Amino acid sequence: MLEFFRTSTGNLVAAEAAAGVGHHVALSVVGSEQLPDSGYLRAKVAQEELIKGSGIPYTIVRATQFFEFVKGIAAGSTEGDTVRLPSSLLQPLASDDVVAAVALATEAAPLNGTTEVAGPEELHLDEFVRTGLAAEKDPREVVTDESVGYFGAHPQGRELLPGPDAHVARTSFTEWLDRQK
Repeated sequence: MLEFFRTSTGNLVAAEAAAGVGHHVALSVVGSEQLPDSGYLRAKVAQEELIKGSGIPYTIVRATQFFEFVKGIAAGSTEGDTVRLPSSLLQPLASDDVVAAVALATEAAPLNGTTEVAGPEELHLDEFVRTGLAAEKDPREVVTDESVGYFGAHPQGRELLPGPDAHVARTSFTEWLDRQK
């Protein structure tokens, strides 16, 4: 992951500099710097650093976990018919709301900084997955297990939550689930 983001971002900012691009907008992940045990999140931090150091005006939009990833989270934490996840808090949102936030960032002046977007409600990771699987009538049992990781990281509580200035999207998980039927 790290090599991918370093190479692709390096190539991108070099091409942007040559073309005179005036605003680089990137999507990243809320809490990345707080969970260095995750290779993916560590790579996202490296990507952000390359963007910040490029000299190109930029805006980094950090988003919380997407509702659409609930099945992937479950798949990555399944052993047999059991999904094991910690109860860490997160504030997931619909990918449509992420797209809207990125679109707004592209239309605005560069921040030369970071903005965050999150869903309207704090949910426990285990409960988020439990609810998502139940809505799909997935028979796997979700067990709360604080000793397991989350894609290589070990969140202990609030690392996956946005800061107080985050833009809060409107779509709740329940509303999103209802639309999936």
